[in-house]
Amino acid sequence: MSVASLSPRINLEQSRKQAKDLVKAFKAGDARALDRIRWNHPRFRGLTDAKIQQRKFALADAQLVVARLHYFDSWPKLLAHIDALRRRDPRVMRFEAAADAIISGNVAGLRDLLRDHPELVHERSVRAHRAPLLHYIAANGVEDYRQISPPNAVEVATVLLDAGADVDAATEVYGGGSTALGLVATSTPPREAEVQIPLIDVLLEHGAAIDGVRPGDSSVRAALANNCPEAAEALAERGAKVETVVVAAGVGRLDLVKRLAEGATNQQLEKALVMAGRYGRVEVVRYLLDTGVHVAAFDEMTALHWAAGGGHLDVVELLLERGAPLEEKNVYGGTVLDSTLWFAFNVSPAEFARNDYPTVIDTLIAAGARTDVYPEMQKHIDDVHRRAGTPPAAPEDV
Repeated sequence: MSVASLSPRINLEQSRKQAKDLVKAFKAGDARALDRIRWNHPRFRGLTDAKIQQRKFALADAQLVVARLHYFDSWPKLLAHIDALRRRDPRVMRFEAAADAIISGNVAGLRDLLRDHPELVHERSVRAHRAPLLHYIAANGVEDYRQISPPNAVEVATVLLDAGADVDAATEVYGGGSTALGLVATSTPPREAEVQIPLIDVLLEHGAAIDGVRPGDSSVRAALANNCPEAAEALAERGAKVETVVVAAGVGRLDLVKRLAEGATNQQLEKALVMAGRYGRVEVVRYLLDTGVHVAAFDEMTALHWAAGGGHLDVVELLLERGAPLEEKNVYGGTVLDSTLWFAFNVSPAEFARNDYPTVIDTLIAAGARTDVYPEMQKHIDDVHRRAGTPPAAPEDV
């Protein structure tokens, strides 16, 4: 079942075909299909591929998965939406048109819709996430095919906010309570489009609650957990709370790390080291190591796993100098070099270009990392060098 086929132009025939194709893909053991089943069917949530395949997967199950891929709770609700599109229900069509205008950056079209239908800015999607239009600027928690950030996303957001959009409106996605600011700060598309920080600023200028609307929320912590360190830093600089040594380490605030470390447990300090390694906070890493935090501290991965995977060469060199283990395995069974190769092959092209993976890999090998963990490992090492346009290090250099 193709990702590209999940588009706004859904119809009954297409959806039925998708469900049938998903059953066939399940029987064939297709990895992508199994992953979709795992994340979109409650009976298969959290299961391994092998365990998923041991269970019965009927057409009704596939229909539920297809419905949830379109952000509907059930197949009948998806069919009801398809029928509304077929009948060209005015309310549904207006909302769909406005959502399309937002992700395409069509400011003129969006203004026209809001001028003719001012109530539209307060309406919500009929999908399970119940998102208002403002949330589409985040490209997060809405339909996959609408997770797009146009270059003029800030102008689009301003049009919605000036039209009266509730800046702190919350939706049902991710357990509920998600606001536009929280969704923007944890979203990859605006980060890659380089509009994430400007969007944060325009939302704050319009009164967005910087730490969310639920007690205990932390926008900085959420941004770090979702690989958005720049957003985390920006939020901290603008007054968002930084209450733990782990969060302070993630945003590189050595002053706060020193203060918060005094009341922290050993486990919290170890997590802080791992977080600092993950986001290349070399001075924080150095301080924590100097105060006695174990260099092999573990939180899903070691600090060296994270630092190498993120291309943070200065942190990698420091950790190796302090004796960080190379063959320690992360929760996925990968050594540091193995994990680094995974990151190199799975980050976005822009991230790959930013991270000097060839040098990181050569540094790990020079420090003694095994290159025979699996049969094709050396080929994958060479592939990273080839993709980056750099020659592999000569044996005598490593």
